[in-house]
Amino acid sequence: MKAVLLAGGLGTRLREETEFRPKPMVEVGGRPILWHIMKNLSHYGITEFIVATGYKSDMIKEYFLNYEAWNNDFTVELGKRDSLTFHGSHEESAWTVTVAFTGETTMTGGRVHKVAKYLDGEPFLVAYGDGLADVNIDELREAHRLAGTLATVTTVQPTSRFGLMDMDPDGLVRRFREKPTMDGWVNIGFFVLESGALDYLHENSVLEQEPLARLAAEGQLSAFRHEGFWQPMDTYRELQLLNDLWDSGQAPWRPV
Repeated sequence: MKAVLLAGGLGTRLREETEFRPKPMVEVGGRPILWHIMKNLSHYGITEFIVATGYKSDMIKEYFLNYEAWNNDFTVELGKRDSLTFHGSHEESAWTVTVAFTGETTMTGGRVHKVAKYLDGEPFLVAYGDGLADVNIDELREAHRLAGTLATVTTVQPTSRFGLMDMDPDGLVRRFREKPTMDGWVNIGFFVLESGALDYLHENSVLEQEPLARLAAEGQLSAFRHEGFWQPMDTYRELQLLNDLWDSGQAPWRPV
């Protein structure tokens, strides 16, 4: 199974970092968040990646073009074009990465539509490039297979950003609930799509809007309920939280 990674957004709410680099290249534990997502997927045997880029695409291209040099010792005889020799190896040696520029302002569905030429007609995974989770990809794929739908989306019950108060009709406070889990379910990405789902996309589509609405209306969208860790990286506070988890050795998304 190939994975399409959506890595083209502006990340305006994380301006402290994204003014200078694309959001998927913001670092957690000294590595781009994009690397963490790929590393986690590779734990489940997904090693073919299509990175759909947009804003500051060149930085992502340079990262992968120079990956061997940044992660290995090497010897080069200056003046000889073919004299570069890398020493040793790294755990990502089996990865195949296609970096595809999909437009500066293209929406999520349009980005998937534009990279369809790199897919092979088999089911594929789509993930956002700006959040981390410990989704069990094997269980997600099996749930998708059993559902028999064209698309499956991973969902969680988010935690409220604020503590809540329960009050009686007279305004008397009965209890506090510190950042409780909310009742509804939200989309966190980690979609599994059949090739037939591509027919619902076009160059200007927003994946989360009309395409998913049509799939749902036609009974072709199922949900995989994830009850583990999920953390988007939309603010500097959330970036610090992810770095603190990594630095403390408590990062739930880190494969064992």
